[in-house]
Amino acid sequence: MAQVEIEKLTCREYEKLPETGPRYQLIDGELHLSPAPDRYHQVISRNLQYIIMRYLEDHPFGELYNAPFDVHLSEHDVFQPDLCFISEARADILVKKGMLGSPDWAAEILSPSTTSLDKRDKRLRYAKFGVKELWLIDPELCRIYVYDLSANPNKPTITYDEGETFSCLHFPGLNFESDKIFFDKRRGR
Repeated sequence: MAQVEIEKLTCREYEKLPETGPRYQLIDGELHLSPAPDRYHQVISRNLQYIIMRYLEDHPFGELYNAPFDVHLSEHDVFQPDLCFISEARADILVKKGMLGSPDWAAEILSPSTTSLDKRDKRLRYAKFGVKELWLIDPELCRIYVYDLSANPNKPTITYDEGETFSCLHFPGLNFESDKIFFDKRRGR
């Protein structure tokens, strides 16, 4: 039986999707629906964004973006990371429609509908296209998996749990407190 090859979608076709409809991502030419994340996912994103934005007010050497924000990695890959950072030195890849190239740092907060894509497909594509560091944040375990994608895209360099303080090369001098990232007054922690 002959195998039917499905043509991959391109970023030009992706750009024709309505801006107001459901959110999609283009991963290796396949369109993936990205439903709205749950409330705790949003809390974590907001907390982390707040921490980094406060830091960038005093250290304005780059820009932070949050989803939905299109990151065009290739002709067949347009991601919307939960958060991404681009240094001022590379700001020339910022365009009106988003970013044409890889961010220096990206964070994906795992959701039931996107976990397998984030952990496998997107992580490997991020590595292939030159993202330096990726954080996969697990809300259920309150754990942050940090990948140095240039060193080893298959295994986290380090993981952080609740109660830990750590730093990141992309934000020198900033100490992240995991309890502040995972803090949610409605969850009592």
